[in-house]
Amino acid sequence: MFMGTYNNSLDDKDRLIVPSKHRNKLGGSCVITKGLDKCLYIYTVNDWEKQMEKVAALPESDPKVRAFIRHFCANAQECDLDKQGRVKVPASLKAYAGIDRELVTMGAMRKIEIWSKELWESPDNSDRMDSEEYSRALSEYNF
Repeated sequence: MFMGTYNNSLDDKDRLIVPSKHRNKLGGSCVITKGLDKCLYIYTVNDWEKQMEKVAALPESDPKVRAFIRHFCANAQECDLDKQGRVKVPASLKAYAGIDRELVTMGAMRKIEIWSKELWESPDNSDRMDSEEYSRALSEYNF
């Protein structure tokens, strides 16, 4: 399981240094793709395959499912970590997430999320939790 938040940046070759606590879990390679909320997701290859099994079970007759598949799968790339634990962030994914240089890397259970530091710290970031609102929503899932 991935957890924790780290402030870091891309180097001159658009490589992200994966936090050391996460490197061993990735096993030398990973899948990076567009996430939701204008961030990027990094999965272990094994967890990516599990996600793809879930996606394959969705009804492709639904236009929203097809749009999700295009968003999530068409932009995915398998990447290898180099000896220093860096992974290259493709230009198209960097542009999608609005990442220039500074970013926030956070563990989010079965994946790592990569956020533009500017977007993550913006006051209107919709990720900010209103405890009452989220409490009500999570109660629907018996949480």
